[in-house]
Amino acid sequence: MASEHWQLEPDKHDFPAANAYLSLICDTVMAENLVELLRGATATIYEAKDLLRASGLAVLEKNNTHVAKDFDKVKNGDKLSPVLLVRGKFVKNRSLVIADGYHRICASYWIDENAQIPCRVVDVPNSELASP
Repeated sequence: MASEHWQLEPDKHDFPAANAYLSLICDTVMAENLVELLRGATATIYEAKDLLRASGLAVLEKNNTHVAKDFDKVKNGDKLSPVLLVRGKFVKNRSLVIADGYHRICASYWIDENAQIPCRVVDVPNSELASP
């Protein structure tokens, strides 16, 4: 299911990191609710190139400090943590938000753009969609 350099469960620190990022782009209550949904979400697989396209983010260079750190993890046989995603247009012009794992996606892209990445994906509940 997952490629050889991915673990299936997120690291404990991924959820607070996702909350910190999400609280910058939505209110704190919504961020906390989304993180709780992410905790209970099951893993699904997407390719690195598709995650970048759907998020609208460019791939970071190989020499980016955090991307290089993830390269080193893979090189040393350590597995990367799955990425945490939020789907839905709650942020203007963004259908997919990478709540945690952007650098891991980029590192994986440089290893193989078709890499199968385990992700936890949640949809923004309709009642919580942000106003324009």
